[in-house]
Amino acid sequence: MTGMEAYDSGPIIIQCPSVSLTKCGAEGTQRTKEAAIMHVKELWRYPIKSMAGEQVSRIQVDELGFANDRNVLVLDERQRIATSRTHHRLLGLKGKMDPGGNPTINGHPWNSPEALALVRAAVSQGATLIRYDGAERFDVLPLLIATDGAISYMELDGRRLRPNIIVGGVEGLKERQWPNHRLHIGKIVVHASQLRARCVMTTYDPDTLKQDLGVLKSIVRQLDGVMALDCSVVSGGTVNVGDPVSIVD
Repeated sequence: MTGMEAYDSGPIIIQCPSVSLTKCGAEGTQRTKEAAIMHVKELWRYPIKSMAGEQVSRIQVDELGFANDRNVLVLDERQRIATSRTHHRLLGLKGKMDPGGNPTINGHPWNSPEALALVRAAVSQGATLIRYDGAERFDVLPLLIATDGAISYMELDGRRLRPNIIVGGVEGLKERQWPNHRLHIGKIVVHASQLRARCVMTTYDPDTLKQDLGVLKSIVRQLDGVMALDCSVVSGGTVNVGDPVSIVD
């Protein structure tokens, strides 16, 4: 990978269908109604991959997703990306951006000895931190979009899904009809590629880290193990909480 900045305890390295007009009009009215009520309910950024993120009210989006999202990675002693799938205590660390636009871990600059000590306590003494802007930092695609309908249906804390965007005003499991469609969200357009296969990360309580395997078992049993949408960015721009959301095609 190129463009990386590394930190360890040493120096820094690195047409309407053919149907009656009445039916068509009713369907069109329904689509318009849905488009009018769907909106951006929450925006989440995760400055440090696999750590807790921060809720924001406005965000700039480009082809690589949210600005300052997952730009800092944790590497284990073998120099492989460490995630909370195998090191769940990372979820207990808080990644945020400071007023100067720099990533922090529990309030400490990401490349400080204090931040490194926290990471090593969560992973191993050989863990290091790197800053990397490439697409490889994402597990699948740059954006993960969840909906309030599915979250309510499953009766779980939406933070367990680690979404970038939660769309509000969505009825039930309507998100499952969205793959292979484009969504207009505020000033941006995204392509919903697929429903996300969920993993063990959903089993940890975002606040206490207490594990409940029943969460993942319920997603598997009721939703075939997939929930929320992996999305790519078709055209970027700015997104705000409250912005309208509609299905483009």
